[in-house]
Parts: sequence; structure tokens; C-alpha cells
Amino acid sequence: MNEKILRMKELAEVLSKAGRAYYQEDREIMSNFEYDRLYDELAALEKETGVILSGSPTQKVGYQVLSELPKEAHESPMLSLDKTKSPDDLAEWLGDQEGLLSWKMDGLTIVLTYEDGRLAKAVTRGNGEIGEVITPNARVFANIPLNIGFKGQLVLRGEAVIRYSDFRRINEEIEDVDARYKNPRNLCSGSVRQLNSQITAQRNVRFLAFMLVRAEGLDFENSREKQFIWLKSQGFDVVEYVRVNRDNVKEAVEDFAGRISDSDIPSDGLVLLLDDIAYGESLGRTAKFPRNSIAFKWADEVRETRLDYIEWSPSRTGLINPVAVFEPVELEGTTVSRASVHNISIMEALELGEGDRITVYKANMIIPQIADNLTRSASIAIPKICPVCGGATEIRQVEDVRSLYCTNPDCQAKKIKSFTLFVSRDALNVDGLSEATLEKFIGAGFIHEFADIFALDKHRDAIVEMEGFGEKSYENLMNSLKRASHTTLPRLIYGLGIAGIGLANAKVLCRQFCYDLDAMRKATMEELVSADGIGEVLARAWIDYFSQEKNNRQLDHLLQVLDIQKETVSDEAGIFQGKTFVITGSLEHFSNRKELQELIESLGGKAAGSVSAKTSYLINNDTASSSSKNKKAKELGIPILSEADFLKLVEEEKEAAGQAESR
Repeated sequence: MNEKILRMKELAEVLSKAGRAYYQEDREIMSNFEYDRLYDELAALEKETGVILSGSPTQKVGYQVLSELPKEAHESPMLSLDKTKSPDDLAEWLGDQEGLLSWKMDGLTIVLTYEDGRLAKAVTRGNGEIGEVITPNARVFANIPLNIGFKGQLVLRGEAVIRYSDFRRINEEIEDVDARYKNPRNLCSGSVRQLNSQITAQRNVRFLAFMLVRAEGLDFENSREKQFIWLKSQGFDVVEYVRVNRDNVKEAVEDFAGRISDSDIPSDGLVLLLDDIAYGESLGRTAKFPRNSIAFKWADEVRETRLDYIEWSPSRTGLINPVAVFEPVELEGTTVSRASVHNISIMEALELGEGDRITVYKANMIIPQIADNLTRSASIAIPKICPVCGGATEIRQVEDVRSLYCTNPDCQAKKIKSFTLFVSRDALNVDGLSEATLEKFIGAGFIHEFADIFALDKHRDAIVEMEGFGEKSYENLMNSLKRASHTTLPRLIYGLGIAGIGLANAKVLCRQFCYDLDAMRKATMEELVSADGIGEVLARAWIDYFSQEKNNRQLDHLLQVLDIQKETVSDEAGIFQGKTFVITGSLEHFSNRKELQELIESLGGKAAGSVSAKTSYLINNDTASSSSKNKKAKELGIPILSEADFLKLVEEEKEAAGQAESR
């Protein structure tokens, strides 16, 4: 008995740590597969012994929220769901009842309240008892109606999600691979809980309703499905669902399973909700679970294979990630042979060794992961030198996670990633310098710092003799470098690779400091955070970068070889200061949206991705269309401009600015 209690204490501690990391800090220190396995073991021990320890994860609904957002208690607790991995259990659970089977979405649960037809409040689930008020952010979600026809009080719950297509788009816009988001849920959680709703608006967060809590004075004839249908009539997007009974629920589960790989909505299972409202509520609840619904978790397809070796993959930040390489196996219809192990802590917990028999699966049927190590030889040696530069490595522990880093500041891996960002499209935009080519040039000693890129002509004879190069390739590269040397200050700032400073933030800072680079380098924390969208984290990264003499010296060398386009800040340049534009539909006067966006930004305005209460103008050549953006703009009283209208507005504002200046 004592051994079982000790094991329960051990499990509770491990699960609590993992839960805090996942819910509070938007990071993962163990796989969902491992968490579920340990959780089930703890629940079984509690049932067997009759003992439930104080603070057991089986008794908690969530974790205390941590942020500067206002807090608010929920009217009724938001409970988590009991779960099963067996379709037979779903059929038995339904009995003679009918239910609604839907996706179990992997995002952030939100409660919306409408008063007199207007969105009055939005609160996150938080710890189930207390959530965070995120009303300004909810107002800029891509699809939440700000006004509805129903004038009574309405309270509903749903999931804020970021679709896979948007997740990939956002990550593709981040040149630095190390800075990309790991999964849609983490991106969504960070987006929903922003202190700056402008950032939320850019992320295209969507809300899918899954439960109507209260609609004052309405009768839905005791049917959850009729509630869903009514919510749709009010303009809400409702989670995809099918009506099922015990005879067809297993077939419906199979149908959902067959479509998960093509679904654009992140999901980690299904939810079965009783259609009969009164019967469901009569069942009551346990301390943790409601009894009117149950979650279905995918029974992961697990395959056994042999671990060949761990590949150590360095990054621009110096972090060296362990990647498991194993004998190929078929999983969920595709062949897989690699899986990230994430960090040393996870690798050590799995006790990995070359030749071990491991089991692998796809998390949420998508991402390859190691489920377990059957032989646990623990023979993997952590490299003492970086596989790229041969420099010394060190293990650093941040809170409860141990990771491996290269300590050599001149590591080639760090250099290659940094130079790749520097020559990328939105930075200096140098054609002909791929990562592979940069690796050759750095390895040959041609490039040591950014300015060396513009002195490659010194190595002409050696370059034309390189494999894959010749006279023509060399001449093309020289022409590209000549074009790239004429650039703008925002492009240069972005290319430096200062942590968190993307092109948009670089433009904001340049405008804030009137394109005075010296003033920008000497900027204080107070001056930086006064810029729109620049918080203390970005400001600290900026200050830290320019506090290093090496960085300033390299920038000075760059300024000697670059021709920085002079920017003048005048009244005319700021005619759209404080204005936000949304662009949609096809364009005629501009070659693409980016060209139009750059014009707006050059005139002091901002370009956003979705229409919100903060939008000043919607640009759409089809001003009379019934598109969702047009509808939303009309609801909010936002002017809809064609390109011709926009260009006319530019001239009118410039003329007005000129007259004001002459006075």
C-alpha cells in the first residue's frame, strides 16, 4: 500500500508540472500520449486504494491563470470532460438517448456574453472557476458577430482556434526557423491573451461555438441541436457535428477519423453531447466532470520499431535539438522515420539508446512522436562538442527543462542561419545566396560578418571554380548584390536578426525615431515601449543587442557598403497616422497587396488582416459584394473604398496636409 501511495505522489508531481507548463506557459515538457498514460495510471491507483491526495491532477479542472489581463469568476464552473478511447464506450454511454458528435477542438475555450444584441464580454476558461477578460481581443476575432438580432441576454461557450492553414501562413512569414511557433494551440493561446489587440487581429483567430448556456426567454424544445441551429441564425460559426445514436455512433467516429488529416481545424478528439437538455442536466456532475457529455480521444496507432541513432540539430540560437531517427514504419497512412525528442529532459526520461525497441505514434494523428522505450538502455551520449563547429557544448536548465547548447559564438550553424535571414526576401533580398551557398562561402572563409557579403568580388576566381558556380552565376550574384546594396532602414534593421524584431516592428521603430539610426541605437526602454506594438520583451532584446560592441562594429561596417534610402518624415508622410486599412479582393492599380500595403505604411497607416472596430477603411474593388468583410464593415459603419477611391483619398489628404503646412 505504501508503495502505491508513493507512486501516486510521484505521478501527481510529474503531472502537475506538465500541466502548469501546458496551461500557464504554453509549452510542452511531455507528449500528450505520455501525459494520458500517467494520468490513467494515477486514476486507477486512486480507484484501487480509495485515496485521493490533496492537489491531485485528477481533481483539478485547470490551473491558475497568469497574466496582466483582468480576472473574473465564471457564473458556473467550466468543467473538463471525462474521456474514453473506445467507440463501444460511447455507444454504451448513449444508451437510448441521441447525441451530437463533434470535433474536440484544440484551442482556447472562451465564454461570450451578449447584452441587448451587442457583445458585452469575453472571458477565457482559465482554471474553470476564474478566467481572464479578453473582450477587446474577441472583438477582433475573424468571425465573432459584434451585434446580433437577439436582444435578450445570451451566454455561450466555444473554442478560439487558429486554423492549420493560417498557422502555416504565419510561420512561413517568420524567416527565422527557430522563432516559428510549435503548434496552432500555443499560437492561439498567445494570440487570444495578448495585451495588444492589434496583434490578435493579425492572427486570424476564429471562434466556433459548442454550447449555449443561456438565451433569455427562448424555448429550444429541449434540444441542443435546435440551439446550434439558432446560434447559426444569429451569425455564429458552430462546431461541425452529426446527430448520432448507439447504433451509428461508431460509424460516425470512423468518418471523423478518416477526415482528421484533411481538417483545417486543430482537433485532439471528439465530443459527444446529449441532445436532450433536461435529461442531460438531470444527470448532474461529478467534482470534475459534467455527465451530459463525454470526450473521445483517438486510440493512437502505435508501431514498434528500432531506434537507429539520435541526430543533434543545431540552430541559430545555439540550441541543439535531439531528433530520433528510426527504422521506417507506416503510421496513419504515411511512412515516418524521424521524430523530435524536443530536449534532453524528455530524452533522459525515455532512457533512449541506439538499438532500443521503441514505439512511435502520431500525436493527434499528425505529428510523429515517441510513445515509449521498451528496452531502455539509456546509452545515448550527450555530445560534448557541437556537431557543426566542434565547439564546447553545455547543458542549461530553464526551470524544469534541460537543453543542450553550443557555447561557441562563432558557430557556423549560428552564422548560416543568421546570414540566411540577412539575405532573405524581406531583409536585404539577395538572389543567388541560398543557405547551401552561404554554407560553402562561410566554410571557405569568404564571409565572417554581414559586410563581407558585399565584398565577395574579392574571391571571384575561387567562386567561379566552385561546384555549381561559373562565370554566369557569379555575374548574376554580383548584380544581385549591387541591387541589394540600395536598401531601406527597416529592411536593414530586420536583417540584423534582433530577437522578435520582424519587418513590421522594424518599420514601426523607424517611424517612431524618424529614421534616425543613431537615436535608435541609443534608445532607452521608455522610448522604445512608447512605440506602438513594442513591449518590454522586445525593447530589452533591442537594448541588449546594441549594448554589445561587436554588433555595433558590424553595423558600422555595413553602413560603409550600403546605400540606405533617405526617408523624410513630413506631414504628408504621416497623412494616415492612426488609420488602419484592410485589403481584400483582387487589385487593378497595384501589382499585389504587398505593394499597396507598403504605400499605406509609407504614409503612416497600418494594414490589418481582418475587419474590426479599429478598422478605418476597407479597400475592396467590389464595394457592393456580399463578402463577409464587406458585411462586417457595413455593420460597423466602416467606409468601403475601391482602389480609385483610395487613391483619391491619398491625394485629398496630401493636399490637406500641404495646405496645413503652408499655413
